[in-house]
Amino acid sequence: MASTGLGAGKTVSGGTVVTRFAPSPTGYLHIGGARTALFNWLFARHHGGKYLLRIEDTDRARSTEPAIEAIFDGLSWLGLGGDEPAVFQFARSARHAEVAAKLLESGDAYRCYLTQAELTARREAAQAEKRPFRIQSEWRDATPDQYPADTPYVVRIKAPRDGETVINDLVQGSITVSNVELDDFILLRSDGTPTYMLAVVVDDHDMGVTHVIRGDDHINNAFRQLVLIRAMHGVEGGWPDPFYAHIPLIHGADGAKLSKRHGALGVDAYRDEMGLLPEAVVNYLLRLGWGHGDEEIISREQAIEWFDIGNVGKGAARFDLAKLLNLNGHYLREADDVRLAGLVAARLAGDVDLDLLTRAMPVLKVRAKDVNELAASAAFLFAQLPLAIEEKAAALLTDAARALLAQVHDRFGAETDWTIEALEASLKAMAGELGLGLGKLAQPLRAALTGQTTSPGIFDVLVLLGRDESLARIVAQAHILQA
Repeated sequence: MASTGLGAGKTVSGGTVVTRFAPSPTGYLHIGGARTALFNWLFARHHGGKYLLRIEDTDRARSTEPAIEAIFDGLSWLGLGGDEPAVFQFARSARHAEVAAKLLESGDAYRCYLTQAELTARREAAQAEKRPFRIQSEWRDATPDQYPADTPYVVRIKAPRDGETVINDLVQGSITVSNVELDDFILLRSDGTPTYMLAVVVDDHDMGVTHVIRGDDHINNAFRQLVLIRAMHGVEGGWPDPFYAHIPLIHGADGAKLSKRHGALGVDAYRDEMGLLPEAVVNYLLRLGWGHGDEEIISREQAIEWFDIGNVGKGAARFDLAKLLNLNGHYLREADDVRLAGLVAARLAGDVDLDLLTRAMPVLKVRAKDVNELAASAAFLFAQLPLAIEEKAAALLTDAARALLAQVHDRFGAETDWTIEALEASLKAMAGELGLGLGKLAQPLRAALTGQTTSPGIFDVLVLLGRDESLARIVAQAHILQA
């Protein structure tokens, strides 16, 4: 197989490019899976093709409905929903068994009556002799008259034993495996259920998948799956080989396999616990192992235009949480204020004035890196008196500062123009009259208004809170001295 060399909108062998993302619903949608989905989605979009979803739920003991829901939810959040309703692999078990039966009939598969005890003994013997264990079943060339009656068996593929198999991988390049290394893997278990290897190949063919883009931990599977695909060449009118693209896995910043300590969480955690925006996560995942010159900020439209699977690097990408957070800060600053207000409101307790929150976004979002920080910085807007004062802010409210707050209250109480410009001019004039730097007034004023030492500009805070609420908060702190 050679590289497609396709341009946008072109097709393969007269058909549309079709990719697929096929997660197993045994847990959350992890960040590596999300990147695989993204690369499949982008490749299909770049070539004007289709991007499909398949839920590989044949492991009935570990597949769960909550996991399926989490996968769909995560993909929807990232904007990577399938172009057609998802295929559920378990529901296609009869079709998988049908293919196995056809391979039995054509002589490309066989019944194997080797028991687990026999297989274990042979495996242990190979280990003792320090040689690779390969299935060498005496049932490979048995005829039906030799089959034992009422004895359980599995169905195995007949893998080639001579020559070699070459895959021209779109990411890894040319890879060659000697066919003697391929085993007669199982197609149907003794209970008649299909194996993963059979189900994947049948489903990819029936879904019309032209390009299999997945993690490079599946490279060995590709050679085994080609055995099955090529066995079907003469059984159902010819099954075309797909194009393979095996993407390197993601490692942590320390070069070790990505784990939870590096930030390998479920996609839902990036949204709910970390407060990230989907466009930031997508942009970051895009740049994990793929690039377009020196571009760091890449819109979805640009990604579709520029994406080429051949530009995916062969080496493992390194996950950098700090870089992701910095990128998220950029997208927060670019985000629509109404949208951000809705996200923040969901993280705040009590009644929230969405209009006020929306008006506050332009001054709040310039300092935040995630929605959680944004919510924390917005909480003061809806705090009730008596205001909770953080320890560092309380340290600013000395007796002398409270005396100054009483004067600020009187001055602002006489102010008729409650605007940023008027309030700034008034406070600066007061500082000048008292012979003080503006910070000597602004710092205790911030503590009184927000209960914190950090906030948006103090005049923005005054305008957002409004005249009555601002004066009430100021006098609440000044009043203690006067009591």
